[in-house]
Amino acid sequence: MADQTPVALIVGGASGIGLATARALVERGDHVVIADIDEAAARARAAELGEKASAVAADVTDEASVAAAFAAAGQVGPLRSVVSCAGLSVIGPIADIDLAGWQTTIDVCLTGTMLVIKHAARALQDGGAVVAISSLNGRQPGTSMAAYCSAKAGVLMLVQVAALELGPRGIRVNAISPGLVDTPLVAGLAMVPGLTAEYIENTPLGRSGLPEDIAHTVEFLTSPRAAWITGSAFDVNGGAHLKRYPDVLGKVQALAEG
Repeated sequence: MADQTPVALIVGGASGIGLATARALVERGDHVVIADIDEAAARARAAELGEKASAVAADVTDEASVAAAFAAAGQVGPLRSVVSCAGLSVIGPIADIDLAGWQTTIDVCLTGTMLVIKHAARALQDGGAVVAISSLNGRQPGTSMAAYCSAKAGVLMLVQVAALELGPRGIRVNAISPGLVDTPLVAGLAMVPGLTAEYIENTPLGRSGLPEDIAHTVEFLTSPRAAWITGSAFDVNGGAHLKRYPDVLGKVQALAEG
């Protein structure tokens, strides 16, 4: 008989926000399946988390790969929570944007999230929960970030549509919009002089976020305490949505002109 421990599938769970979420959900008693394009990293992180964690490969740009990850999670036990964390960003002004870079960003951030929600809708038990990681850029534009901003705005609308469709089954679908969080995805920002400081200057709480700040919100949204919340986007960004977005393009150009 399959283990009846609730199962959480975290797509993009081998690092950053996904890994912090995996830790939080293991601590509350879930069995966490870490799915990531870097299968070796996913297996290493699962081993660190112990017997309540396992790992599987998942490429969100490949529907067969996403479907296989859900099938593997279903073999572990009843799937109760799905978290979509995979993401990347290619920057560049619209006049010069590389079409391949644009498409890759859309494929991973938006289409990838759609595929995760699609298969979550098929695999989740009634009463389950989905959380998609969007971004401050889903509502706040940034120079040189057309692809990422567009993709993350799309995620916010996708979540609302999914909440409408899955509500009759008691499945809740919500989004989280982080600001600047200390993860590998944004490590390159520190190489651009003044950019991190400008982010923090425009964050009322005066600091960048930690992956755990987001993970705690995911833990809440996938718990019974959030039983009447769906179709919502949570700004977990220190209040950065209240101010202005840094001039990414200006800072990058200044660095190039050196």
